[in-house]
Amino acid sequence: MSFGTRGDIQPYAALAGALARAGHEVTLAVPEGFADLVPHTGPGTITHRPAGSTLLRLLRDLMPELGGPLDALRTLGIMTSAMRELNAECWAAAQAARPDVVVCHPKCLAGPHIAEALGVPGVLSLPLPYFTPTCAHPMPFFGGASFGAWGNRASYGLRRMAGAMYGGMINDFRCEVGLGRIGRLADPLRNPDGSPVHVLYPYSRHVLPVPEDYPTSAHVTGYWFLDDGDDVWEPPAHLVDFLAAGEPPVYVGFGSMGFGKGANERRDAILAALRVHGLRGIVATGWGGITPGQAGTGDVLVLEGAPHQWLFPRVAAVIHHGGAGSTAAGLRAGRPTLVVPFLGDQPFWGARVHALGVGPAPLPARRLGTGLAGRLGDLVHTGSYASRAAGVGAAIRTENGLAAGVRVLEQITGVAALDE
Repeated sequence: MSFGTRGDIQPYAALAGALARAGHEVTLAVPEGFADLVPHTGPGTITHRPAGSTLLRLLRDLMPELGGPLDALRTLGIMTSAMRELNAECWAAAQAARPDVVVCHPKCLAGPHIAEALGVPGVLSLPLPYFTPTCAHPMPFFGGASFGAWGNRASYGLRRMAGAMYGGMINDFRCEVGLGRIGRLADPLRNPDGSPVHVLYPYSRHVLPVPEDYPTSAHVTGYWFLDDGDDVWEPPAHLVDFLAAGEPPVYVGFGSMGFGKGANERRDAILAALRVHGLRGIVATGWGGITPGQAGTGDVLVLEGAPHQWLFPRVAAVIHHGGAGSTAAGLRAGRPTLVVPFLGDQPFWGARVHALGVGPAPLPARRLGTGLAGRLGDLVHTGSYASRAAGVGAAIRTENGLAAGVRVLEQITGVAALDE
């Protein structure tokens, strides 16, 4: 089960497909709007159970009205009933499936408690190193900072944040499914019997090395890419024509960062920076973080979006918000990358991109107007970024993160492929 934008759903749809190809029966609980991502593959089956559709619709309606993450925090109150609905829908999906294991993104607050209520292993999963304490780096929400070995480990105390914020809702749900109450600061990495909770981290060790102090319950598998749609997605004629009309363009898009306030200014800054350097560009408006419309020049194509796995290998460089999925797609394609972070873990991935030598230092979204032209010049004119990105991309393409994820789940459950 997972909730969020496309980047939060796509890896788990990919894992569902890999499990089905290995012969397992899979239930995928995600919002209705992402039903098109569910692979149709066998010999196993995938059952899609809608969960979180109301909450996702609220987010999409609200994002264009927001000015930034602080505005988003102020909307939490109106989200409460939709979050409770998500919990109930995940519980209904699990009751219907009677699973051997529950794999959940932490945005699905009920996931671990559903596993406990059903008496099966619960596995946490998200594509960033959020849960497992390490001396190597702090929790990703601190960007590229380091607080020393002790400070880095201590920062992971914030993994209890969801319980602190939503403890009342979590305990209400636990009561509904016949479980006792727990403390708001309960450790999400400990099962009720004290055993460690397994965590699947679908990112590449070539992007972020696995720390030496990670326990055996932390599994860095490699990325989970959903490639089944490559052969069926038909690019629109105007996109094909634009790509064929000149040199590979620079891609600019901020995905689900649909903060409507400032969208005009971001669009103007992007068009001006491309013009300064005489570059062709593809500008993806996404959820509204960039104002849509005609670019006013034949050198720039403005569109809502296109599958990254199809588009990124066809461009010269990528500029995006630094979401885990966008970062993975750009790096796998071997493209120099500039991250323009808005919130959350995005500054962390921007810092990793720069540390890998595949792009400039991240440019905070608030500095887009004054800093993009200079940073874009750095991105496209520093030859080492392109050569280093090609090497990182080649390394990522050697991994099979999906096979590793399937293998870990089979070991946890003791249920091998094609078992009855």
